[in-house]
Order: sequence, then C-alpha cells, then structure tokens
Amino acid sequence: MKRILVVDDNAINRKLAMLMLKKRGWLAEEVDNGQAALERLATEVFDGVLLDIRMPGMDGEEVCRRIRANPAWAGLRLIAYTAHAMESEKQRFIDTGFDMVLIKPITMQNLETVLPD
Repeated sequence: MKRILVVDDNAINRKLAMLMLKKRGWLAEEVDNGQAALERLATEVFDGVLLDIRMPGMDGEEVCRRIRANPAWAGLRLIAYTAHAMESEKQRFIDTGFDMVLIKPITMQNLETVLPD
C-alpha cells in the first residue's frame, strides 16, 4: 500500500484530503506544519507528500527545499497543494522542486492526476 503525508495547517483541508486519499486506497497520515512534516519524514518512509504552500512558520516552499537538499529523500514525490493557481506561481513551485501542483479545492479527479504511480 502506498503511503502519503498530508501537510496543511487547515484542519478541514487535511480531513478532506485524508478522506479522498483513503478512498483511493492510500495509507495517509497528516501533520499541521512544515517542521512536523520534516520530523515525520525523518522517522517514516512515504511515497509522496501533499504539501500546502501557505503555512505559518515554515512555508511549503521552504519544506520542499529542505526535502530536496536531503539525499535520503531524493525519490520522494512532492505535490504542492495550494489555492494559488496563477501560471507563474505554478512554475515557481516546479522550479523550487515540487513534482506537481494541485489546486484547492481538490476533487477526486484532480487528486488522481498527481498521485505517484
């Protein structure tokens, strides 16, 4: 079973993502901030991370940079999870190191397009 970490400071957004992921057969875990995500990744193996961009403290772009700087996480699929849909922002997220960008609010259909195989 594939494992994914959902990182979002908004509890409702996390619960929605968790519900959809579990319906797709994924083992999903959740944390509410960037530092907690890095700590969880250091102790568990995940296939992907659904990572909110705008969070207090460490934002999703900084979390992405830290993950990409660690060779142990080289194969981890990072999905930017954001309400910001401008093309320039999407490209910035990809340039930062994200593999895909998922625009909120998510649906089952657009979630399936970004999940690792």
